[in-house]
This record gives sequence, C-alpha cells and structure tokens, in this order.
Amino acid sequence: MQQSIVHIALVVRDYDEAIGFYVGKLGFELLDDTYQPAQDKRWVVVAPPGGTGTTLLLAKASKPEQQPFIGNQAGGRVFLFLNTDDFWRDYERLRSNGVTFVRDPKEEEYGTVAVFEDLYGNLWDLLQLRAGHPTAQRAGM
Repeated sequence: MQQSIVHIALVVRDYDEAIGFYVGKLGFELLDDTYQPAQDKRWVVVAPPGGTGTTLLLAKASKPEQQPFIGNQAGGRVFLFLNTDDFWRDYERLRSNGVTFVRDPKEEEYGTVAVFEDLYGNLWDLLQLRAGHPTAQRAGM
C-alpha cells in the first residue's frame, strides 16, 4: 500500500493576500487557482519550490465560526515545518523579503531551526534536518 497526504488546508482571510505572502515572500509556486462557481470559492494550491510532497490549500474562511482559526490553526504551537537544503540561504532570503522570525536560528540535535510567522500569525519552523535524520531520509534529503 502507498498513501500520502496531498494537501493541508490553511484557513486564510483573503485568497490574494495569502498568495501574495506565500508566493511573493516565501517564494512558493502557485500550482492552481481555479474558481469553483458552484461553491463560490477558489481552489488555491501553493507549494515550496522544488517540493514533491504535501501542498498547501489556501482555504478562505467562509463562515463566521472559521474566522477565529485564521492565524491560530495550531493553538499557538508551530503548525508547519518547511525543510530546506540550505538553511542560511533561505533564512537570509526570507528575512530580506520581510518575513518575521520570532525565534532566532538554533542548532538542535535534529538540525538547524528558526521559527517564523506567516502573514496571519501561524508559526512555522524553517529547518534543515541533519543528514541521516530519519525524517531527512524520508524526504530524500
């Protein structure tokens, strides 16, 4: 059996401002942006450059009960983990693009990591896993 998680839905306030951040600041690729008239919504999918794994589905909050989750999908914990093949290159690029880091870079047993926030306040780890780490091996890095 072979299965994979294809998309993770990320609740956003506005499609275009979210695309602006994820594509413009993080450098993600816009894979799909299709209007779905039957539901009056857009299907917006982004992914890190060069990635072949899980993508982000930017899902606009469409009901009042979804609004509180914009920027707080993990209750203040780090929610998403962006692994890179060159931590310092990407750290400096993100900083120069105006991305806010809330925890400075740190060496851990699993690799180099810093925490940044997206435009809504969701926390992300930018990390470069050490060679030989089980997750790095699984990711093909």
